[in-house]
Amino acid sequence: MKINGTDLAVEVEGSGPAVLLVHGLGGTGNFYQVQADALASSHQVIRVDSAGAGRSGLREGIGIESHADDLAAVLDQVGVASAAVVGHSMGTLVARSFAARHRDKVTALALLGAVAEPPEAGRKAQHDRAALLRAEGTAAVAPGVVANALSEATRRDKPEVAAFVRELVMRQDAEGYARNCEALAAATDPGPVDPALPLLLITGAEDRVGPPAVSEALAAAHGSANVEVLPGVGHWTALEAAADVTSMLLKFL
Repeated sequence: MKINGTDLAVEVEGSGPAVLLVHGLGGTGNFYQVQADALASSHQVIRVDSAGAGRSGLREGIGIESHADDLAAVLDQVGVASAAVVGHSMGTLVARSFAARHRDKVTALALLGAVAEPPEAGRKAQHDRAALLRAEGTAAVAPGVVANALSEATRRDKPEVAAFVRELVMRQDAEGYARNCEALAAATDPGPVDPALPLLLITGAEDRVGPPAVSEALAAAHGSANVEVLPGVGHWTALEAAADVTSMLLKFL
């Protein structure tokens, strides 16, 4: 699908109220396969590989706001006036930006492994990762993602999840991944979520990238959000606790 001048991979399935699934850094729409399969029986499920990620094309000027505006254009092209939005990791910043910039297009917001605006050390780490990707490719960063973003229990008891995360990272275009790392490095806080917007936050107790404190702060600013903290789960929430996340999303939506 041509969106704002870039070919983006967009999948649409099912019928009913629309749900837009937004992946995070290093992910694709396939991150949500379990949830998409379950939701498609009662919802119109829309998945987008963000610019520079997965099967989507590259562009200059990739950023949180450009991703958010792409989502608005996708809904327009699909013919959907508004949707519930589910975001993961960097995709939670995109989802929050989307809700702030295009409030009329968002009916509810669910954030998995919500991340905050990165501190200076975090910005430097993303720039360093971008440089490594350009110099050595995705194979140089995949082991670190698996080791640092999955919980110890997941790596031990669900090796297939670790393998899939490695595959997601390894299959990224190195330059696209690098540009998205730089987008995260440049990210600023989109501001609090509209208190009138239903908000669900799900994170892992062992999530070091989007720790529970981030979700709890967003919930406190919102005033009536639900926060679910999953024991033994790291940052790749929808994969590490697929059944639990699916059940929570179905109930919320």
